[in-house]
Amino acid sequence: MKTGTRTTGAAIALLALAAALTACADTVPLTPAQGANEVECAAASVRLPNAIGEQTRRWTNAQATGAWGDPTAVTFTCGTDPVASDDKQCVRIGGVDWTVDESRSPQLTLATFGRNPAAEVVVDTTVLSADDVLDRLAVAAQQLPSTGQCTEADVREGANADEGSSS
Repeated sequence: MKTGTRTTGAAIALLALAAALTACADTVPLTPAQGANEVECAAASVRLPNAIGEQTRRWTNAQATGAWGDPTAVTFTCGTDPVASDDKQCVRIGGVDWTVDESRSPQLTLATFGRNPAAEVVVDTTVLSADDVLDRLAVAAQQLPSTGQCTEADVREGANADEGSSS
């Protein structure tokens, strides 16, 4: 009887391990930014949406990050260094200024401008519109204190523009 009990216990342990490993497979591996432990990043992180378009939020392994889609179409990282210059294209969506880096197109890298700590978003534009993504992330990004604005921003106020940081 002891052998059967050990076999059953071992089988249960193996099933639990397999389930745990399967759950880990859905985790998106990201690297936390140096300032990820800033209180403003915590405030931003809790306001990240559960979905962006048809892309649902997935677990990540790094503090102050978010990811959406399978395969991943959007990542969000809070606590990055503030952008020093607005010499790239700058857009204002939902009350937040973002610089646009198109060097890895069709993936766009967007960084908050005039926010400290800053946040960075990477969007696969073959899956989602960057404007739609930034509109959905505006409420979270508004939690990062504003220290300035782009000198010439392409203003595109979205649906979240009226939702302030009092949430």
